[in-house]
Amino acid sequence: MKAFSMWMACAILLFATFVPSASAFAEARGNADKETGKLKSAIVIEQDTGKILFKQNENKELPPASMTKVMTLLLIFKALQNHQISLKDKVNVSEYAASMGGSQVFLEPGESMTVDEMLKAICIASANDASVAMAEHISGSEKAFVAQMNKEASKLGMTHTHFVNPTGLPTKNHYTTAHDMAVMARALLKYPQVLHYTSKYEDYLRENTDKKFWLVNTNKLIKTYPGADGLKTGFTNQAKYCLTATAQRSGMRVVAVVMGAASPKERNKEIAGLMDNAFAAYVTKPLLNKNKTVAMAKVNKGDHAQVPIVTQQPAVLLLKKGESTKGLKKSVKIDKSLQAPIKSGTVVGRFIVKKKGKVISQTPLVIKDNVKRASWWQLFKRSAGTILTH
Repeated sequence: MKAFSMWMACAILLFATFVPSASAFAEARGNADKETGKLKSAIVIEQDTGKILFKQNENKELPPASMTKVMTLLLIFKALQNHQISLKDKVNVSEYAASMGGSQVFLEPGESMTVDEMLKAICIASANDASVAMAEHISGSEKAFVAQMNKEASKLGMTHTHFVNPTGLPTKNHYTTAHDMAVMARALLKYPQVLHYTSKYEDYLRENTDKKFWLVNTNKLIKTYPGADGLKTGFTNQAKYCLTATAQRSGMRVVAVVMGAASPKERNKEIAGLMDNAFAAYVTKPLLNKNKTVAMAKVNKGDHAQVPIVTQQPAVLLLKKGESTKGLKKSVKIDKSLQAPIKSGTVVGRFIVKKKGKVISQTPLVIKDNVKRASWWQLFKRSAGTILTH
């Protein structure tokens, strides 16, 4: 028995030597939580360049809840830009749209509101009924609109996203990632008009009726975080508390996404901290404005001999604070063979910035105007003019 007792004592001593105590394990876990928070996924990007400033499980597929409406809004603003719809259009509410649960503005079957009012309802109150009403107004049915959502996601390169509805109400096979949400938000922010709606803390619907409805923004950061002006919250029991937020300071705009926070307080605290770190560490340096002409290019058989090539978006450098901009080399690279006809906005080259031989910025260059195919008479006069000058 003495020998057995001695053996057990040695075994316990060895175990204690090589295995951390429960308290030590808890301490290590606590430190990890301090570093990563209690989020399932997160990302921070700079808007103009799309550079990732922070990421954590950014490709983890998760339910986005009402952050889904970022894509719904993107398609609405695309339809507005293409003159498919206008802000003054009346949107009729179907019985199906009015039946949506969750966040809503209590639209009634047969009721009509303008697109402008529907945008208020979606952006400020996260209204599911308004989202479905707009989906039906644009595409004819919710199903057709969802197909358009998934097509747009594919076009944007969102490889870990699939939509089943335009609201984010819980359903199978409806998921995205923090990374894809950031890509989606960045695309939406190319329509600055959206911030007119998402930056409002409160507003009203049916203001001049006895059914006046008060809208209060679900994104409290726009009231508490300096520079915040959007974008979209989300919550379901499965998704927990999510937020895609954007803020701008000193000309630099960041987009931050958090998914799976335990509470609204935790969600807002985490995303504010992420954006604070981004603004503390980085600055942007504008180089060229959007639509800035950087070159003239020849288009084979075009109705104009040369056409302006412009920046598709602002050319911006993202720099760490204190980083020098000396030694930058800028160049314009245009595709060699441009053939008419070409639509306005077609990408035909890049504005490139290098530092010490490394590319640090690339801005797409596009055709400014539509280029039609030249008539035979235009081509004849052009050829004759060339011959005469020689």
